[in-house]
Amino acid sequence: MNWSGIPSLNSLKAFAALAERSSYSKAAEELNVTHAAVRQQVKALEEYLGLSLAVRQGRGVKITPEGKELARDLADAFNTIRRGIEKLTGEEVSRSVQITTSPAFAVEWLMPRIADFQQRHPDITLMLNPTADIMELRPGGIDVAVRYRHRDSLDKDVSTVLVSDMVVVGAESLLEGRRFDEPGNLVDLPWLQELNTNEVAEWFNRRGVKLSRPLIVSQMPGNLIMQAVRRGDGISYTARGFFQDDIGSGRMRVLHSEPASGVYYIESNPAASRPAVTKFLYWLNSKAETVLG
Repeated sequence: MNWSGIPSLNSLKAFAALAERSSYSKAAEELNVTHAAVRQQVKALEEYLGLSLAVRQGRGVKITPEGKELARDLADAFNTIRRGIEKLTGEEVSRSVQITTSPAFAVEWLMPRIADFQQRHPDITLMLNPTADIMELRPGGIDVAVRYRHRDSLDKDVSTVLVSDMVVVGAESLLEGRRFDEPGNLVDLPWLQELNTNEVAEWFNRRGVKLSRPLIVSQMPGNLIMQAVRRGDGISYTARGFFQDDIGSGRMRVLHSEPASGVYYIESNPAASRPAVTKFLYWLNSKAETVLG
């Protein structure tokens, strides 16, 4: 190999961390160096390549198209190095299984069941990353993702863990016995919506309701929505499976339902599978269920 044709490892690490974190400060923390050191290393790499890799944008950093291409290659290369070291040191066997899913699914479905997995496999550590962002499955990073799609938008066969009615649900303390038979009757109620989605307006649109004025919508992470709906702060469009006990007890009321339209499915990277990941996937599939009204 012609080592003289490769930039310094420190400059490559600095840029890889910057591309991952989109912040010089966060990259510096990740590498345990100074903010100025990261800037210097990235600048040196840009001069070596004769390309602009990152530019300032407000308080953050925007990675250029050339930078994104290099960042992808570096992520693959550093993950390959990490896996090789983990195999030699035995850390690959003991590394946590990293899981990403929505906050609502994590709190309402996965966490109540996770003790069962831990009792069966006390030697395996799970690391849960609840986020509305779509996290990339990557060797050395996220191992398993549980994604959500509306049934009508599924374009492939998937391994489902939860198929549920999607419902508009509210607390009786908010509804006070009133009836809301028509979708248009829900326009005046306060709605609670997952961050970075437009699911409430889309729900009305699917039912042909033309909105003459703005809806009362509060956006927040899904796990906070569950608590707020139970308190009676608003109504929400969500999976029946998250509120099945509340609905059965009469504390919550289903206002409208779309049968079996919510699909939570599993994604993993078979090429990067480890025994711990395989055991978690087997357990997750064993818990698969369908929740209908």
